[in-house]
Amino acid sequence: MAVSAIALLIFGLGVIAWLAGRARAAAFAGPGKPRPHSLPGQHGWYVALWAVVPALLFLAMWGNVSGSLVYSDVIASPEAQRLPGFGMQRQAILNEAYRLATGASDTAFNPQARELAPVYEGAISFYWWIGLAVALLVAFAGGAFAFSRVSPSFRARTRVERTIMAILLVASLIAIVTTLGIVLSLLFESVRFFSMVSPVEFLFGLNWSPQVAIRPDQAGSSGAFGAVPLFWGTIFIGAIIAMIVAIPLGLMSAIYLTQYAAPRVRSWMKPILEILAGVPTVVYGYFAAMTVAPAVRDLAVSIGIPSSTESALAAGLVMGIMIIPFVSSMADDSIAAVPQAMRDGSLAMGATKSETIKKVLVPAALPGVVGGVLLAVSRAIGETMIVVMAAGLAANLTINPFESVTTVTTQIVQLLTGDQEFDSPKTLAAFALGLVLFLVTLALNIIALRVVKKYREAYE
Repeated sequence: MAVSAIALLIFGLGVIAWLAGRARAAAFAGPGKPRPHSLPGQHGWYVALWAVVPALLFLAMWGNVSGSLVYSDVIASPEAQRLPGFGMQRQAILNEAYRLATGASDTAFNPQARELAPVYEGAISFYWWIGLAVALLVAFAGGAFAFSRVSPSFRARTRVERTIMAILLVASLIAIVTTLGIVLSLLFESVRFFSMVSPVEFLFGLNWSPQVAIRPDQAGSSGAFGAVPLFWGTIFIGAIIAMIVAIPLGLMSAIYLTQYAAPRVRSWMKPILEILAGVPTVVYGYFAAMTVAPAVRDLAVSIGIPSSTESALAAGLVMGIMIIPFVSSMADDSIAAVPQAMRDGSLAMGATKSETIKKVLVPAALPGVVGGVLLAVSRAIGETMIVVMAAGLAANLTINPFESVTTVTTQIVQLLTGDQEFDSPKTLAAFALGLVLFLVTLALNIIALRVVKKYREAYE
């Protein structure tokens, strides 16, 4: 909270620095004066950047250093000398005192925490004022340096553009490094898993029971890590049942909204349809578990098919409803982008409106529709909450949609829930599953982007 308050103050000083630099540069322009190299606003940005960026960099470092300084001062205080020597109890009292000092809590279970709270509060306040003073000094020094360089011949535009380019480059590198870190973490843990479990067993095994014995003589000590039932469950729910629901409904919705609906109807129905994409997945999960799953079970019982409370069909139906906006939005844009000349030519040759849609518009928009379907599939196979609440946790290799199945994401959640040991194949299996899911979704997204790119090149 203290660092954020200083940051807001620095941004306020940056605004003042921008106004000052702009006003000074504006004084150079006028009749009879040489034309300055840069605009007044660019000089203002140059001064503002010098006032804000160094001070924010200092705050970033101070935020990491001040915590250690506060802790050292508290530990060195006479009140801390009476703390118990046991590490966990000692740290619990310190955490409680810190919460009291920062206002995060009003009560304390240990009297020593109340004694330490004023010490914590004094140390935090002391280093907050130090950070404020140094940050303001850095901001003032940077702004004054930049302000002194403002002149008609100064190339402020070039400096500002280079600074903005450097900031954009850093932002891009952060995104790239984050992605690289995710991939490397998955690869590292997956390699550890495959050193314990054969990749052939994992990718082609038919039994999934990730159990690891605590004792060597324990019954059922050998776990089974065949992930084919998980892969099949993911495909069965996300790529088959959900797509059977989403593709026809999404495509027909797009055709109606673009070809048949009046403009007033379209202006209402399209936003209402796209609201489905903004509904939290846990809400879909409740709907699947409380409404759709019992209806599916009753349907199976009425036609004489054994069914469990949780089923692949219930999860797939709700997941298909969830991803309808992905299909309909891409299909809508693709159909609307087909040149009007193709519609007019078809109608001029005597084709009806329905024939034009079926034989001209949909084939012409097919690349965009396919791209939307692939993006929807990648969204569906990464879904977790609906499967957990409606499809169950049983790793069954079945084609019966009324039986309970599970998916890769559900098993990842189950394997990493609770206190786990990260040196056992049971826990490391989650990273191997995550790597497979990452590669599959990456491939689907690449294919979808290539298809959409081809479509755009054809009709833009």
